[in-house]
Amino acid sequence: MPRFVEGKQLILILLGFCGPVLIWGCQPQETTQGETEQRLSAECVQDYDPEKNYFRDRTQPEYATGFSVTYHNHYKIVTVRNPWQDTDETFQYLLVQCGTPVPEGYEQMQVIKIPIQSVVTLSTTHLPHLDRLGVIDRLLGVSRFSIVNTATVQSKIEEGKLLEVGSGNTLNLERLVEQSPDLILTYGTGNPEFDRHQQMQSAGLSVAIVAEYMESSPLGRAEWIKFTALFFNQEAKAEAIFTKIAAQYEMLTQLTENIEDRPTVLTGFSYEGTWYVAGAESYVGQFLRDAGANYLWSDLDIAGSSPKDFEAVFARAKDAEYWLNVSQDWQSREDMVAADARYQMFTALQEDRVFNNTARLSPQGGNDYWETGMLEPDQVLADLIAILHPQLLPDRELKYYQKLD
Repeated sequence: MPRFVEGKQLILILLGFCGPVLIWGCQPQETTQGETEQRLSAECVQDYDPEKNYFRDRTQPEYATGFSVTYHNHYKIVTVRNPWQDTDETFQYLLVQCGTPVPEGYEQMQVIKIPIQSVVTLSTTHLPHLDRLGVIDRLLGVSRFSIVNTATVQSKIEEGKLLEVGSGNTLNLERLVEQSPDLILTYGTGNPEFDRHQQMQSAGLSVAIVAEYMESSPLGRAEWIKFTALFFNQEAKAEAIFTKIAAQYEMLTQLTENIEDRPTVLTGFSYEGTWYVAGAESYVGQFLRDAGANYLWSDLDIAGSSPKDFEAVFARAKDAEYWLNVSQDWQSREDMVAADARYQMFTALQEDRVFNNTARLSPQGGNDYWETGMLEPDQVLADLIAILHPQLLPDRELKYYQKLD
């Protein structure tokens, strides 16, 4: 089923009082003006030398295909390609080291002075990046408090140090203009009724499109931490973080590489009469291959999903040994049957082998699988291997998945 997580999860705005939930008139207080000025003095160039290379640490994506970066002595050109479905649109950003001049010849690009000192994020998937990169203190606002899972961000919310700014149709543009963050990290859907990046740019705000959800591989999605790092000059830290994740992921794939017994797997559920089946080349298909599954739609050679009716899915997957990634609203097999009595005809439900990626939910339903899990594909893969081949990881305690009782 198509989804948006802040985007990609349903967008609402929660209004309250100064404290855990802020009204528009409240002011977050954390980093003082003096502290910001001291940091700018330390991080900005004081005596510009056009021959000097100001970016000692550099990075390039290896798995991600949606962004790239080219380095020059005092600026970077960052390119984002195919930021949403069915588009060939490209965005480019000119990242200029503070204290150095804006180069000529790039008048069509959005200019962003780096390292940025304040940021607003409109998707929860950006929050673990800021946390791991050690720049949470520069976070000024988020789209919606209720679906946040990252602990350091939750703490800032509880202390009244963040703004809630909405997104899509609930975006409070006036509030963003008033606060004037150095950068807004957002995403695009291709729906002009929802996307607000052009409107924010027209209001004079610096906006960057993050398109990690378009990547067809789990490691490709996780590697967007390198994209976020570009705006903070934190390439070295991002490289270290991602290298560890990728190494762990590749090590886990070796556990299942030569395994012969590959259980059959069904994913998803029928939503308003349509079952969206993940393609074999999607990140879900990649996860299942790497986990040693016999994915029943391995012949569906697409990176997205394909709509099917219930009967078509039942004909192929009635006897699937495992069923994964069902509705977040279902906490038990009884919930499944209550939603559609036909589900009880599936062998996986009958034999108690239904697992969902809902082990880490906020009280309001924010799913950490779609937040931290996107930066931890190694942990998600370990869960899947432990489910499908428990003998390979006998001591594994599931982190993102849980069995439906």
